[in-house]
Amino acid sequence: MDIKAVLKKFLEIYGGTEEDVKTFFAPGRVNLIGEHTDYNGGHVFPCALTLGTYGAVRKRSDRRLRFFSLNFEKSGIYENSLDELEPVLGKSRRWSAYPEGVIWTFMQKGYEIPFGLDIAVAGDIPNGSGLSSSASLEVLTGIMVRDTFGFEDVTDVDLALFGQYGENNYNGMQCGIMDQFASAMGRKDHAIFLDTNTLKYDYAPLQLGSASIVIVNSKVKHSLIGSPYNDRRNECAKALKTFKKAVDINSLGDMSTDQFETYKDLLGVGSVVERRARHAVYENQRTIQAVSALRANDIARFGQLMNASHDSLRDDYEVSCEEIDLLVRLAREVKGVYGSRITGGGFGGCTVSIVENDAIDAFKEHVGSIYTEKTGIEAEFYVVSAGDGVRAV
Repeated sequence: MDIKAVLKKFLEIYGGTEEDVKTFFAPGRVNLIGEHTDYNGGHVFPCALTLGTYGAVRKRSDRRLRFFSLNFEKSGIYENSLDELEPVLGKSRRWSAYPEGVIWTFMQKGYEIPFGLDIAVAGDIPNGSGLSSSASLEVLTGIMVRDTFGFEDVTDVDLALFGQYGENNYNGMQCGIMDQFASAMGRKDHAIFLDTNTLKYDYAPLQLGSASIVIVNSKVKHSLIGSPYNDRRNECAKALKTFKKAVDINSLGDMSTDQFETYKDLLGVGSVVERRARHAVYENQRTIQAVSALRANDIARFGQLMNASHDSLRDDYEVSCEEIDLLVRLAREVKGVYGSRITGGGFGGCTVSIVENDAIDAFKEHVGSIYTEKTGIEAEFYVVSAGDGVRAV
């Protein structure tokens, strides 16, 4: 899938010529470590991928909105109007609710959009894989709106924030900022060390020596809207409310592990809320340590922290599943694998592993064959590199 295919389809279904059509790309992301910390004010460490969503857009002379996806051709064209956009808050499964949410957000933020849009998109991110196809689509829509209507004061960081706002308030999915931020702000061959509490960020070179990032798609699709994702966020909010009575913090990301151990009994020993908060606090510290390890070229330590991250997501945060746990377990059995963990919101999706280049074939063979034998599902493997963020193409 590429922009030529999108442009060709755009002209086929909407007519006209290329002259007034603008084309863009927004990447997906993989998070190396720092999961479910973004809405808890902690640190994350994602990188943008070279996989993503391509889009073509043209301004209309009326206020109609038309959306078409080459990934869902059978669904045809979704139509709406700038005057009829209303939050769906989890009630709609149509893909067009994501770009609608971004357009609605611009209007909520005071930007006047006088004319509707014809939009066509296509992505090469596997749907439901946990590699942020929705955030990619949101950031893509943001740059389409910004560039079409000349909103020059809207920064790339704003594109991320607008995408998150739309997902939270139009679609009803209480995601953090990480996915949209990575899509908007990615840099080739770098990962982003982001403090989600302040939005301060730094780029860290992805220098993995003789190793590579390998993503494995479990083919277990997840939809975070309607999943326990929002429950996790509410459980962490409950923990924070309790901790704030004893500690001067604004988020769980402000807590040290020593503070957590001192005050954890306030949440109830072994309670669900205590386990959720444990993950949020310890995962934040793991992320900080992992970036330090990477900068010191200590890939082995980075891998150990990835493993600890998965174990916490499996046991304390309970966002993994049998298929993902199997993929992680099989990955760790392969010599040359530094670390492996679930990536993304959870409840299916993908794993991310750091694998020595000369072990990649053995990794694919061992993990793929046994996974298929145990589940009947054929996993997909992607050896990936970090790419740039959203841009015109």
